[in-house]
Amino acid sequence: MTAKQKDRVLVVLQMSGAYDALNTVIPYNDPLYMDYRKVLRVEPEQVLPLDEHVGLHPSMAPLKALYDEGKVAVLQGIGYPNPIRSHFRSMDIWHTAEPTKMVTDGWLGRAIRDLDPHKENILTAVNFGRGLPRALAAPGVSVASVGNLETYGVLTGIQGEDQRVEALDIFARTYSPAIGNGPVNDYLSQTGLDALKGADILTTALHTYSSSVTYNRDLFAQWLKNVAQVHLADFGTRILYTGVNPGTFDTHANQNISLPKLWGEVTNAVSTFYQDLKEHHANEEVVIFMFTEFGRRVQENGSGTDHGSGGVAFVIGDAV
Repeated sequence: MTAKQKDRVLVVLQMSGAYDALNTVIPYNDPLYMDYRKVLRVEPEQVLPLDEHVGLHPSMAPLKALYDEGKVAVLQGIGYPNPIRSHFRSMDIWHTAEPTKMVTDGWLGRAIRDLDPHKENILTAVNFGRGLPRALAAPGVSVASVGNLETYGVLTGIQGEDQRVEALDIFARTYSPAIGNGPVNDYLSQTGLDALKGADILTTALHTYSSSVTYNRDLFAQWLKNVAQVHLADFGTRILYTGVNPGTFDTHANQNISLPKLWGEVTNAVSTFYQDLKEHHANEEVVIFMFTEFGRRVQENGSGTDHGSGGVAFVIGDAV
């Protein structure tokens, strides 16, 4: 008897702020890098080499270990035509996959609609973080957005599902004079019911999760732990999204201090997450995509780097 093949799961990690591609995947044998980075350059003997041309920042040792196992693909020189160098517009382009026009649908929102066209699973996608990334937004698509899985809930002060549904109905009727009784009101009501059901299901992940792997206490690591908990609970979730807070990697100053710390925390969390999945034999179906909005300029500005264009992204997992 053959084991049933599990559906692929995509985990998206948004590294907001635009990390410096040249000090992430370092062209350590390029003399131009040494010339333009008098202060910020990483010396060749410190680089974690991927080949004879480029290598990872020394703080990214956990990711290098995964690379050595054949679990990491490095995507260099990525971006979009006519770079704008605005955090907001650049991230908007990444979220919608539309570089030339403004649209309402996020690329993952469209994917959710394709994965679950009949809305049979209210947890097809789950986000961990503040607010809902535009990538996950699309008309008629409900996505749970969780700040902390341990405290997540909807109307938790009201006991009983019937009473909470009634409270949501009162909320919808309260706002109906302003928005009318048409599709918008129906959407608000349905979204509230979906959030209620999703919250009740999600919190069960805490009770079924057990692991010998220990995550660090930083916020990103804890969100990745939540991602693991939801994935391992087998809710049928196909897209899981999280990242660092806005502006985290925006290293206009003091980059030699902030970038090593950030990459140390992020890559440690990613490695821990992978080991957690592996312990539970749940690593084969998961693919991780880690990206940022753009790269930074070759010329340093003194103690940091300013907005540039071509960046670097990573794909991580057994499928690599």
